[in-house]
Amino acid sequence: MCALTLPFGMRRHRIARIPAGTTRPLTMTQSSTADPVTIRPARLSDLQACRVIEDDAGAIFQKVGMADVDEDPPRSLDELRQAHIHRHLWIAVDKFDTPIAFALTEDVDGNLHLAEISVVQAWQREGVGRRLIEHLVTEGRSRGYRALTLTTFRDVPWNGPYYSRLGFEEIAAGDMLPGITSVMDSEAPQFLESTPRIAMRRVL
Repeated sequence: MCALTLPFGMRRHRIARIPAGTTRPLTMTQSSTADPVTIRPARLSDLQACRVIEDDAGAIFQKVGMADVDEDPPRSLDELRQAHIHRHLWIAVDKFDTPIAFALTEDVDGNLHLAEISVVQAWQREGVGRRLIEHLVTEGRSRGYRALTLTTFRDVPWNGPYYSRLGFEEIAAGDMLPGITSVMDSEAPQFLESTPRIAMRRVL
């Protein structure tokens, strides 16, 4: 449920621009004992859980009359596997190492692009989405990316306004590079009856 969507699940745009990995090590973020959530690179054993999380997270859109977004099927195991192979998939887990959220990124216009972020309903509004994004900011910098980008619904409270609070700014139509333009174009048919979508960027 796309760039997402977020803090609670976003609908995707489905462009295959995942690069061939990097030479830099992946990082891991561990929370305090009082708030036992860990962010780590995904494992193959996490992939099915990602589909369950995405499906569960999308239900939040029904509360704002956007059931069509919730009906969008979760990403395929093959998509998730490719993201895992190229080290573009991160998981947030609880103290029992149970996946509760994930973020999937791509390389678009030389930027780290957030294609999907979903948080299971039981953990929404607990800051998990924000922590995933901050982890991506750190990861993006370590990999040499210039910015973290995403596309999202402009007016849905946990989409555009949420990302603005996290330091993202809307990309004007005239400033969009070919890759992000392609993402927006590919999403347009999916959301004809939904609130307007925008592209956003956080400089790294």
